[in-house]
Amino acid sequence: MRWQGTNALTADRHELDLRDAAAVTQWFQAQRPGRVIHAAGKVGGILANSREPASFLHENLTMGTNILRAAWESGVEKLLMLGSSCIYPRECPQPIREEYLNTGPLEPTNQGYAIAKIACVMACDAYRAQYGCSFISAMPTNLYGPNDNFRFFAKRWG
Repeated sequence: MRWQGTNALTADRHELDLRDAAAVTQWFQAQRPGRVIHAAGKVGGILANSREPASFLHENLTMGTNILRAAWESGVEKLLMLGSSCIYPRECPQPIREEYLNTGPLEPTNQGYAIAKIACVMACDAYRAQYGCSFISAMPTNLYGPNDNFRFFAKRWG
């Protein structure tokens, strides 16, 4: 699907199962995107992550590797793989710095998800090293600053 008035392509889970390597490859070959932002994933709260660590690991790793492979094979110019701040150690010094990745134990309640996301970060590095691809990763995190409205969140979620 194209966003109206743009060249942006999207495919929701009903149109494309990112866990299906053949379907992902076929979509990339047919659509030929030049730039890709991978923001999809199996997500859940503490309870779901605790009950299904293997599912979170497998599904997120599968989606990430399927997209990376199909993007490389179809000649994608640039790819941004979005991750999560949960990839950093549980007791990570604050503020978090990139170099803290893989320096300590992960939060046990979402370890499967975090390991999949770490593997995808490293896979972007591997594709850049081996094939010269412009594949990068970023971790959009929750930040609070001087203009945040904490009362709004306390009322809405408290």
